[in-house]
Amino acid sequence: MLQATQTNQSTAFVCPSLPENAFATDVLAGLSHTPKSLPSVWLYDQRGSELFEDITGLDEYYQTRTETALLGECAAAIADVIGPDAVVVEFGSGSSRKTPLLLDALVTPRAYVPVDIADDFLDDAVAALARRCPGIPMLPVRADFTRPFHLPPQLRNTQGPRLGFFPGSTIGNFAPAQAAAFLAHVGKMLGPRRRMVVGVDACKDPAVLLPAYDDARGVTAQFDLNVLVRINRELDGDLPLDAFRHEARFNAAASRIEMHLVAQRPFTATVLGRRFGFTAGESIHTENSYKYGKTEFRALAHSAGWDIERVWLDARARFAVYLLRPTGD
Repeated sequence: MLQATQTNQSTAFVCPSLPENAFATDVLAGLSHTPKSLPSVWLYDQRGSELFEDITGLDEYYQTRTETALLGECAAAIADVIGPDAVVVEFGSGSSRKTPLLLDALVTPRAYVPVDIADDFLDDAVAALARRCPGIPMLPVRADFTRPFHLPPQLRNTQGPRLGFFPGSTIGNFAPAQAAAFLAHVGKMLGPRRRMVVGVDACKDPAVLLPAYDDARGVTAQFDLNVLVRINRELDGDLPLDAFRHEARFNAAASRIEMHLVAQRPFTATVLGRRFGFTAGESIHTENSYKYGKTEFRALAHSAGWDIERVWLDARARFAVYLLRPTGD
């Protein structure tokens, strides 16, 4: 019988596949490339995670409130499909704000496994959810879910269905080939009695999309710029924060939003003793958010061994929640 964990940092299962120097490796490599780029996962330290939570409450950021409403409508139908005694695994769990909608609908869920890279934020979120959903074992995992990782050892001998939960249109942060590889890996990890719930943002007018990534209050700009603060703090960097501005771009050919930190003047900065030159107008590409219609997402999921079982769309077809099943089921 699984036992509910005490929610402190020492109880989180630290995935051994997460390299201790991954942040430094990715930053040095990304700043050495032309064009410069950084993996978006490094935006989410404690402060970055807090700022992202602020973003989800902004008027311009329609995704969170739209998806939350959809999950409220479809959680019971998902529970009917998955059945009793499910283990829920959430990838990039963040605040786990939407998770109770699923846990409350499920019949006797066996465990909740939140996977996130931000230690303190993960601990706080799990503690809050444990108070909200007492009696459900919480098995947090500190890992970068964009890299291969393992589930907690407590699950090795458990039977029953497993439900992957990937809300927030985070699937859009992967390039399509990477998204397919992730979904394929998740399928193997969850096992034969699996389902997957994925939130997906649809492609729409850039006049709606761009403000969601460059809000009037500048919260998204703070979120983007925070990765430079983190580099300076953790990697002995001297990147001048006032030399960069946040910029959101719509790449129509790729059907994606891009976030960039654009240098406003030429300068040279140092990170871990290595020097990097910037020209005026040069950017660090920090995040992509791909947008998918149903046809495109069906093809992506099918290439990774999944089929669409159900889909729920909001009234304006701006956002979709997909329930996926293994191909051939």
